[in-house]
Amino acid sequence: MPLPFLRKFAPLLASTALCFSGLASAAHAAPSSGVQKPGTITALAPLAAALSLPDAGRALRITYLSTNGLTGKGLVPVTAEIILPPDPAPKGGWPIVAWAHGTVGVDDSCAPSLNPYNDRNSTYLSTWMKRGFAVVATDYQGLGGPGTHAYLDTRVEAYSVLDSIRAALANVPDLQNKIMIVGQSQGGGAAVATAAYAPTYAPELDIRGTVATGAPYVTPELLGELLKNAAQPDAGYSPLVDYVLYLATGLAGHGPHFRPEEAFTPKALPLYRKAAHECLTSLSQQTQAAGLTLHNMLQPTFLKAISPALKGMEFPTLKLAQPLFTGTGTEDRDVPPALQLGLVKAACAAGSLVQAHLYKGLNHSETVNDSLADSAIFTNEVMTGQPVPPQCNPVPQ
Repeated sequence: MPLPFLRKFAPLLASTALCFSGLASAAHAAPSSGVQKPGTITALAPLAAALSLPDAGRALRITYLSTNGLTGKGLVPVTAEIILPPDPAPKGGWPIVAWAHGTVGVDDSCAPSLNPYNDRNSTYLSTWMKRGFAVVATDYQGLGGPGTHAYLDTRVEAYSVLDSIRAALANVPDLQNKIMIVGQSQGGGAAVATAAYAPTYAPELDIRGTVATGAPYVTPELLGELLKNAAQPDAGYSPLVDYVLYLATGLAGHGPHFRPEEAFTPKALPLYRKAAHECLTSLSQQTQAAGLTLHNMLQPTFLKAISPALKGMEFPTLKLAQPLFTGTGTEDRDVPPALQLGLVKAACAAGSLVQAHLYKGLNHSETVNDSLADSAIFTNEVMTGQPVPPQCNPVPQ
């Protein structure tokens, strides 16, 4: 790490009592002196090589302040990673890909900045880095920081992403204010939410476009129809089982009024209580071992019981200021295509420039890296100011 970079942060390091020798996580230390605002960094440390990307340059784990997305006011600490390419920065600095991650769980131990990237995400983000982008990746409010992670809450996710970009631009040399918002699954929805909130919350950020794969779009009507179809007695296990448990667990962030017995059957309640402390792989193993299905876990009053969470999943607008790329696998069981294509339909109807891609035979995970070739063309177009061909009625390719 260059000496000017260390000197830049010397007062902050002193005030937070952090050292750089092998420290893999940044403490939630007292903020440094001065004006505190969204994007202020309060702690930082080098990111352990095992948690970074292959062949990356310097990498940091930071704690920064973000507006509380649950209340819309006040500041809360949030953690993130900043990973730079290994080569010398281009003139003007590296553009940024702001990565919004998919579902990992709601416990602090599940935070991506505390865990190695899986092979899929490592390949995906390394490709973006090789394109010449620096990676800024938030954990989201409540993951790796105080409070409950309000799972799938669009404002929580958007503020976390936008303030992580502010923190990186204000404090890390060799970055430029040219940004792609990119996300998968939970993060696909978060990426769209970030683009929707950006013009009013962070108008100074030069966002060029959004890439969202496996992105959920949940209205009570769509969810009700989906659950009706998926909760047939012979439907068997669905990944939605785990996501529903996390959605309910995140309701603690919205207030004390949620009554889990109104949402879940006695068979599901023990797994609901475990979900707050289990990361996705472990929770999925336990729900399958217990034989949990949407048919045997949900009460008839489920939708009413989780209505505050559904309200938090709404987008403030779907008329986006920049073009939107979406990628959907026809065999996606985690976020069924009906939900993803519902997002395309709604965004197109709102007047957004949408380029939707439908990948024949691919599941939720496979779509991520298979979409790279198409998203590279899209990214080049939006980064260079070329016209983006719209596609609101994708056919399988």
